[in-house]
Amino acid sequence: MQGQHLLRALVSAALAAGLSAAAVAAPAAATAPAAASIYNQPPKEILDVMRAAAPPLPSLSPTRDKLMLVTMQDYPSIAKVATPFLRLAGVRIEPGNHSQHDTPGGYGIPPCVSAIDLVQVDSGKSIAVKLPAAADACPRRPVWSADGQRFVFENVTTDAVELWVGDARSGAVRRLPGVRLNQMFGDQLHWMPDQKTLLVKQVVARKAPPAEAPGSEGPGIQESLGQKGQSSTYENRDTLRNRHDEELFNYYGTSQLALVDVATGKITPVGKPGLYEDLSIAPDGRHVVVTEIRPPYSYVTTFDRFPKQVDLWDLAQRPGKDGNPVVREIAALPLADRVPNRGVPTGPRNFTWRPTEAATLVWVEAVDGGDPNVKASERDKLMLLKAPFNAAPVELTRTEQRFGGLSWSEQPDVALLTDYDVNRKWVRTWQINVDDAGNSRRLIWDQSSDEKYANPGQPVHRRLPNGFSVIRLQGDTIYLSGAGSSPDGDRPFLDKFDLKTQQKERLFRSSKTSYEQFIGFAGPGEGRLLTWSQSPEETPNAFVRTLGASTTAEAGEPTYASSSVALTHLVDPVPQVRQIKKRLVKYKRADGIDLSFTLYTPPGYKEGTPLPTILNAYPMDFADASKAGQTTGSQATFTRLRQYRLLLLAGYAIIDSAAFPIVGDPRKAYDTYTEQLVANAKAAVDEAVRLGVTDPNRVGVTGHSHGALMTANLLAHSDLFRAGAATSGSYNKSLTPFGFQNERRSVWEAPDVYTKASTFFYADKLKTPLLIVHGGDDANPGTTPLQSVKLFEAIRGNGGVTRLVMLPHEPHWYAARESNEQLIYEMLRWFDKYVKDAPPKQ
Repeated sequence: MQGQHLLRALVSAALAAGLSAAAVAAPAAATAPAAASIYNQPPKEILDVMRAAAPPLPSLSPTRDKLMLVTMQDYPSIAKVATPFLRLAGVRIEPGNHSQHDTPGGYGIPPCVSAIDLVQVDSGKSIAVKLPAAADACPRRPVWSADGQRFVFENVTTDAVELWVGDARSGAVRRLPGVRLNQMFGDQLHWMPDQKTLLVKQVVARKAPPAEAPGSEGPGIQESLGQKGQSSTYENRDTLRNRHDEELFNYYGTSQLALVDVATGKITPVGKPGLYEDLSIAPDGRHVVVTEIRPPYSYVTTFDRFPKQVDLWDLAQRPGKDGNPVVREIAALPLADRVPNRGVPTGPRNFTWRPTEAATLVWVEAVDGGDPNVKASERDKLMLLKAPFNAAPVELTRTEQRFGGLSWSEQPDVALLTDYDVNRKWVRTWQINVDDAGNSRRLIWDQSSDEKYANPGQPVHRRLPNGFSVIRLQGDTIYLSGAGSSPDGDRPFLDKFDLKTQQKERLFRSSKTSYEQFIGFAGPGEGRLLTWSQSPEETPNAFVRTLGASTTAEAGEPTYASSSVALTHLVDPVPQVRQIKKRLVKYKRADGIDLSFTLYTPPGYKEGTPLPTILNAYPMDFADASKAGQTTGSQATFTRLRQYRLLLLAGYAIIDSAAFPIVGDPRKAYDTYTEQLVANAKAAVDEAVRLGVTDPNRVGVTGHSHGALMTANLLAHSDLFRAGAATSGSYNKSLTPFGFQNERRSVWEAPDVYTKASTFFYADKLKTPLLIVHGGDDANPGTTPLQSVKLFEAIRGNGGVTRLVMLPHEPHWYAARESNEQLIYEMLRWFDKYVKDAPPKQ
């Protein structure tokens, strides 16, 4: 009980500190003499690799005759990352252009496209797209039209998010004048079913945003009247604070819906301006489900939990008295600020149109209050409403587990319905005929959501002329594409699957020495596949694989009759990296659980030479020990060096993606969290030492986010490592008191678990050097920058060896080139001092 009293006192103090210090941007400056305010860089041989262009990403046209190769910019400049933004209910919006500054959760500024190439699948002829040339241009990933004739993309500039359209035959692109997109809530760009028109959210032309005189914002007031509300995912992170924030939210969130003719550029406004969140267009191109955010707002949750008005619009109808062409109200959803942990809001959600009918709407509603902890024989019900929408909605079926998705096929009588149990980590897929759902349901797959080896893969889809994506179906046959996890690592595959007999036929599987993924069928039929193939030595390239041709099978492998021809011929931008070797290593934890990691060795490595080594991992939760031991990932991928892997160029070995399972009942697995961390780490290090690669006296550890907590805890609870580097972590779990990762209990229900998982409470035991790095603008609620500040202060106050590096303007994942170069400089400096050049252990 003494530990519980101590914890409660620390919880109160930590929460109070969190509220008062949430705006801290560059802490700890007073703890040591200030260094020069410049960015450092790692050595040139590392810089050259960091700055090399990334391989492009393939995107097959819906008509399967053109392959688009999209090259993304790896790192924007710090000037771009430092662009001022507003924090408005979970959205980070740049006021100058209405663009989202960061992805939800703080995972980085969406990257710019640096190049687009269009490749003819039949001939291999390539056309380079000439992208916008302005100095401030930032094109985003293109979106194909369903007929494959055009593509559109957003171009983010200093003062607008522009809309551009490209011709798929010539590669010519042009801006659609007069269109300024509003990215505030996303979902701002849709192809209409005619594939000639776009439905967009436009910025509303108005006077200047509401100004705020100093001191005029008034008090920020919140109130709770006795109901429970576990909204830990949203609390106190970029939420609204006062009336002025509400005014800004309204100003920047308001959009004007409009139809844009891509040929003529004609803009036709639709309805009146509003806070439009989601848009869902019916196959008839006439009806649209429009979700609009309504007050009152909350200062606790982000905008996606605000009250919503869900209406059905008819674009061919004259506007009503309110200025919108509303046919019918679907739902008036209240504020959802008390959704149970891992639960869902009550009321209609997950709206989808039936692709093979003009206007048939389907949605889902919880029948258990949305609470996974409530015992219930049924969780959700599916509802259907048909045009002309003047009748009551019809209940289709109910799911015993939480609704997971409804995938329509190109045949109206075949769909796949998925439900899942978050407590058991279990997922099932059913085949149903929506027109006879009560009698047609047939179970297809029934397995753990952690199952990798027997995972059937995902159905292959195709685009209908109306733009809807449906499961490709021929008679009773569908196609399944998956990662193909196996004891040898991931080996992607393509199968034919008979829904009636539930028998499968394998058409293709990647070899053991390469990593080859199915992109899509090449051309109108199914006789040729388009794949994306790579190996540790070979740059990713597209191949056309013809089925039915004989080939030589690998030893012990069945023959999948096919032959392949290279479609693209991309070259290696960093050939010096090919000297790095990697291999999949399998071993066991002390309790018998199978584990694995990928072992990298630096250029010029001689077998049997013990090296300084860095271990990287990210703990994952498993309900079943047998699933925890399944191998994922591949050693056959093209080797790219990013973040800690760049230390290979400095002579380190890397134990990468080490399996770190936390195994147990999901409702109490974290009771043994630290014990399992240490067992995982010991097994990995011992195996690398046994292989003769790792010097046991020179091992470091690093991890990001939940992996950062792992890193700090391993230093506090084991003597395996000489130093650690933790990036963007959460070290005091009392600051997320209603759950973390897969821990469902609150800190008041399981105080000892929260204490034991939190390195903060063991700072006096942490004597191994720890480098702490954090993004100053981390929007991830669990990893507020305060977490790193307080851990640094705790270690420093207890006489430990530590260094805190706050990267200004950075989100949860670091974006800017300068920040990433600083990160590698810091890691290399830290590990060289405390691992590579460390004196022998005493």
